[in-house]
Amino acid sequence: MANEAKAADPAQENTLILELKDGKVTIQLLPELAPLHVERIKTLVRAGFYDGTVFHRVIEGFMAQGGDPTGTGMGGARDAGHADLPAEFSPPNKARFVRGTCGMARSGNPNSGNSQFFIMFAPASSLDGQYTIWGKVTSGMEAVDKIKRGGGGNGMVQGPDKLIKATIAADAAAA
Repeated sequence: MANEAKAADPAQENTLILELKDGKVTIQLLPELAPLHVERIKTLVRAGFYDGTVFHRVIEGFMAQGGDPTGTGMGGARDAGHADLPAEFSPPNKARFVRGTCGMARSGNPNSGNSQFFIMFAPASSLDGQYTIWGKVTSGMEAVDKIKRGGGGNGMVQGPDKLIKATIAADAAAA
């Protein structure tokens, strides 16, 4: 029995845990909304891609953005062989950008999501149907609220906070 492979619990397979300086954040992944984006997030998490990356763009009352290995807002997982993803926009009446929503950052091209993501501090209906929603915070939003804010119009952060470690709950349970 101990040597038999145990099937991953679907709930744990679709639970992301971010370790931040002020605590753990639990995110429910939403493959029913964005299967390609959820698969990318899980692939990058399992490769350790996000560990030690910074929240480079953080705007008070809006969102915290991270997932760029360069910390500049210009990088992604392309150098690791991951092409940009096609948009998986939800109809605005199905999923909305509210506090705790996790979306995929992109350039002006809707099909340019790669590795950068953001977590909403507050609702922003202007993003509904314009950016891919791939998850929602289910606990630990107080740790997200403590991420160091940026300045200026673009929210770039001097001495930004780091995402210490990202884990898929199923992997942590199997360890």
